[in-house]
Amino acid sequence: MRIEGKEYRTIWFENNTVKIIDQTKLPHQFIIKDLKTIKAAINAIKEMEVRGAPLIGATAAYGLVLAIIEKNDLSFLKKSAENLINSRPTAINLKWAVERMMKKLSGINSDKILEIALNEAKEICEEDIRFCENIGLNGLKIIEEIYKKKKDTVNILTHCNAGWLATINWGTATSPIYHAHKKGIPVHIWADETRPRNQGANLTSYELNEEGIRNTIIADNTGGILMQRGEVDMCIVGTDRTLANGDVCNKVGTYLKALAAHDNKIPFYVALPSSTIDWNIKDHKDIPIEERNSEELSHVEGLDEKGVIKKIQIYPKKSKAINLAFDVTPAKYVTGLITEKGVCEASEKGLKDLFK
Repeated sequence: MRIEGKEYRTIWFENNTVKIIDQTKLPHQFIIKDLKTIKAAINAIKEMEVRGAPLIGATAAYGLVLAIIEKNDLSFLKKSAENLINSRPTAINLKWAVERMMKKLSGINSDKILEIALNEAKEICEEDIRFCENIGLNGLKIIEEIYKKKKDTVNILTHCNAGWLATINWGTATSPIYHAHKKGIPVHIWADETRPRNQGANLTSYELNEEGIRNTIIADNTGGILMQRGEVDMCIVGTDRTLANGDVCNKVGTYLKALAAHDNKIPFYVALPSSTIDWNIKDHKDIPIEERNSEELSHVEGLDEKGVIKKIQIYPKKSKAINLAFDVTPAKYVTGLITEKGVCEASEKGLKDLFK
């Protein structure tokens, strides 16, 4: 997608270096950062210079490429894989990508391993682009149906950033929106600011602006009253891990949006590639929920009057905070799952009918 009219992907490989858009600097600065070591790739994931389940997976794949360049040694590669998996526990795509890479590289001679690793990492990225584009085409049908009935702007609420900045291109939740916009369907997006890191305000609104799509940032607790007023036609969110039974683990606050949508009879869709499905965990209580540094809550960053980015504390110094990064929305509150293979009900049967 575009930034200032120029086409970009979120990650690419060039001259033995992984290039990323440093998302901790957006929206105030656009910086392309070089990752040259496995340590740098792990740090980029931990510090959320890259974020979003599909992009985390792609970064991990390229991280293993960097590990091979750094030290073509099997024990070092295995340790690198382990460290990558442990860098952020909730997003299943990370583990999926690392395991896919390690399986591909199993038994490969050291003189060929770099070429094979690089090709596989690139294929993971290309596959994600294809999947996300298909998610968009499948979700477009839902937006078209609403537009046909309403014959006016379709108002869509989304939470966090499941846009192209969270994937390689297109995004998951935003892909149907981009396809609708390209087709000439008038859409307007309610973008939850998504505290504490404000990915909705800083990233979703930013990328929608760059594509010329109308959007309005709202405080995280505003969605309910907008639904009561009839100003939300549908919700689309992404997911960091979806269980085989249809339960959805996504950015904290998603669950509350789903409850509000259910109470107001507003369709609540989740967009995801198949790489985000966890076929093994049966109970959502077994999903490892990441708890991040409480400073993300107690401090905020922004531009001062001189245009300088500064971090300030907004909580009392003696106050404590807990910063859980994700929550789980039970399948019963999800209208449907929008995948690269089609739209299905959020259930084991729905997913298996598409993928098994």
